Amino acid sequence: MSAVADRVERVLTPVVSAAGYDLEGLEVQPAGRRRLLRVMVDRDGGIDLDAVAGLSRDLSAALDASDAMGDQPYVLEVTSPGVDRPLTAPRHWRRNQDRLAKVELNDHRTVRGRITGADETSATLLTDDGVHTVSFSDVHVAHVEVEFRRHDSTEGE
Repeated sequence: MSAVADRVERVLTPVVSAAGYDLEGLEVQPAGRRRLLRVMVDRDGGIDLDAVAGLSRDLSAALDASDAMGDQPYVLEVTSPGVDRPLTAPRHWRRNQDRLAKVELNDHRTVRGRITGADETSATLLTDDGVHTVSFSDVHVAHVEVEFRRHDSTEGE
């Protein structure tokens, strides 16, 4: 991470946390004579557009009150991470419960199944072969798979 991104992260993390969100990512990119500052946030239950707008105002005020971005003008973009982001933290697994995931393990095996639960060390997936518990320490990379006809856990009731 660049020095600018480090300074920005130190300024924004307390604001994001105070609003009840997790800072999931931060990017600072040149964009002509300006810089683009992309801030990705999320929380349990997701984030809606009104919340993004309010948080964007708070983050902008915090940045304007600091020298984290320096003198160069910037464009602030606040967003939530896309569905294609990797599952890298226990909270990502928890937030994607009931979604289909593809998990590549360190031993080169692949597990594909529906996330039925997660704790701080592992996730449980329902696969065609039954229930599998996957330890996060064994995961090489994991992603949610996009479903055009999403599973409804209340079907058949």
